[in-house]
Amino acid sequence: MVTPVNDVHRLDGSAQPNLLWRHPSPQDTRMWEFLQRVNKRYHKSFTTYDDLFQWSIKNIEQVWGEIWEYCGIRASQPYKTVVTDNKTMFPRPTWFDGAQLNFAENLLYPTQDVNEDAPAVIAATERTRETVSWKELRERVRQCQAGMLAMKLRSGDRVAGYVANHTNALVAMLAGTTLGAIWTAVSPDTGVTAVLDRMVQIEPVLLFTDNAVMYNGKTHPVLPKVKEIMASLPSLKGTVVFKTVPSMGTSDYTSSSFHLIIQSIFYSSGTTGAPKCIVHGAIGTLIQHKKEHILQSDIRPGDRLFYFTTCTWMMWHWLVSGLASGATLILYDGSPFQYLSNGESVKDDMAMPRLIDELQISQFGTSAKYLSVLEQKSIMPQNQGLPMKTLKAIYSTGSPLAPSTFQYVYKAFGPNLNLGSITGGTDIISLFGAPCPLHPVYVGEIQVLGLGMAVQAWDYTGKDVSASGEPGDLVCVRPFPCQPVRFWGPTGEQKYKSSYFEQFEGVWHHGDFVRFNPETGGLIMLGRSDGILKPSGVRFGSAEIYNILLKHFPEQVEDALCIGRRRETDSDETVVLFLKMKDETLFAEGLVSDIKAVVRKELSARHVPGIVDRCPEIPVTTNGKKVEGAVKQILCGMNVKTSASVANAGCLDWYREWAAAHQ
Repeated sequence: MVTPVNDVHRLDGSAQPNLLWRHPSPQDTRMWEFLQRVNKRYHKSFTTYDDLFQWSIKNIEQVWGEIWEYCGIRASQPYKTVVTDNKTMFPRPTWFDGAQLNFAENLLYPTQDVNEDAPAVIAATERTRETVSWKELRERVRQCQAGMLAMKLRSGDRVAGYVANHTNALVAMLAGTTLGAIWTAVSPDTGVTAVLDRMVQIEPVLLFTDNAVMYNGKTHPVLPKVKEIMASLPSLKGTVVFKTVPSMGTSDYTSSSFHLIIQSIFYSSGTTGAPKCIVHGAIGTLIQHKKEHILQSDIRPGDRLFYFTTCTWMMWHWLVSGLASGATLILYDGSPFQYLSNGESVKDDMAMPRLIDELQISQFGTSAKYLSVLEQKSIMPQNQGLPMKTLKAIYSTGSPLAPSTFQYVYKAFGPNLNLGSITGGTDIISLFGAPCPLHPVYVGEIQVLGLGMAVQAWDYTGKDVSASGEPGDLVCVRPFPCQPVRFWGPTGEQKYKSSYFEQFEGVWHHGDFVRFNPETGGLIMLGRSDGILKPSGVRFGSAEIYNILLKHFPEQVEDALCIGRRRETDSDETVVLFLKMKDETLFAEGLVSDIKAVVRKELSARHVPGIVDRCPEIPVTTNGKKVEGAVKQILCGMNVKTSASVANAGCLDWYREWAAAHQ
């Protein structure tokens, strides 16, 4: 009997020791069914995911046509061709030319039958719970769309949200795009300057906002910031205020519903300049998300999909697209360490595991940082009487997941989960590295590349080093439908090219550093390529150092920043490691020596930081990602003007002072 997953052995013949999970019945999954469909239609005899994947990246038109049909894309007009050019990535080819569809219709009326009285959305906060049926969601969208029609919203108009992750935000996003509007959103914890850095560029005509938000047991007013934002957006024709916190003031008019999106705008991190406005298309976003939900994640109608995210992050769109697969969305706004108990919000390290149990979540998505915090706190839900019987998968993204955290998740949440460490980004509004029910989970590795995503690791000369296991730049060498449609503004085409296609002419350069494990086929993410370190000619990612700290020094080190410093007068790069201590008194020569010794032992002598120093704060973007690039430029003597998308930009002054003092 042929099995869909082959056992993986080491070169010496011994069993692979880092196996954490294997699907108990892979032949019952959607991916296996899809594989059999390809076998039948194209006269193949594939038995593994790798067989299917290799075929998919060589047969771009065929695989995306099959995904369109299998995953069920609703279209009022069929497409004429899958892609106009299956080799050229810039200029961007046209995907599914001739097709006409409504993104909202695909989300509100999934091809899989759903009971209209069943929950479409369950929205939770630190203090509330709300259940909205499919029927109710559709009606709220209809009402909100009617309001937009009354104000003469037109196709191409920009609709902006300054909103938290709740049902009204979903309804607002869904409403605007049934009419061809372009949606963009920023979380209400974002400062005025950072909001205007984004919204001034796109000139929105309609703004949706919360009156206030709750976080960590406290109420945070939003309207004072909204007044400043409105004053700087002369394009606005109207503002809708949601009474998100009933006890706080609001305008008289609130809306409870909205509808869908044809396009959406996201923003690059913008750590060294104004954020670039990235425009994504409905067709590419929809088919990519349905592929990732139905095939890669095996999400079924009625499954309950959760992702801890703000509306700013692309993962919010990945989450809400789950409606198109018939999933029930679990929207959460609040601290991951607050839980509703007896009508009150209380601090609780077990808040999210309790939410999984309470709301019967089947797929739980979060950040690598959150899981590492649980690991450091030794939170063990399995030992606390929480069965979490419905939980099928945990997804992690935002930064590389440490190998020790992989092992922690299986100890803490149980052995029967697909731990899907995933990677992609705002740039593609989806994933390159994805889960897969036909492939095992190994310690420290993203399972697979998603179907149709022809990703390789290239060295600085443009040589493919994927098979060798060497680290390199993450590139994609064949077109894919979720490439951005364009960048906003008159210089958008040049920004598009310079962002992705200048490092390697005509090839998508993603800005991440990656290596492939030749034994398992898994991906190991090594941090941003602007954070690549190269002392003595050895290239490695900052994540390798972070993993060492998390594994060996969790009691002393709260966070860290690892930067390669090379100035014009330097003959080599020096690795500088900044430590944010849990307690300042813990920083001592003994700790520095211990860190260097462990790095030398577990990595190599050339990985050892040349300088280890403490710092008061780690700069991060508004999405919580470390700002390695700006600090690297500061240390290398460049004059960096950092935009307001650095959430704590003031701390960069400390690094400037440090650089000046360490000439």
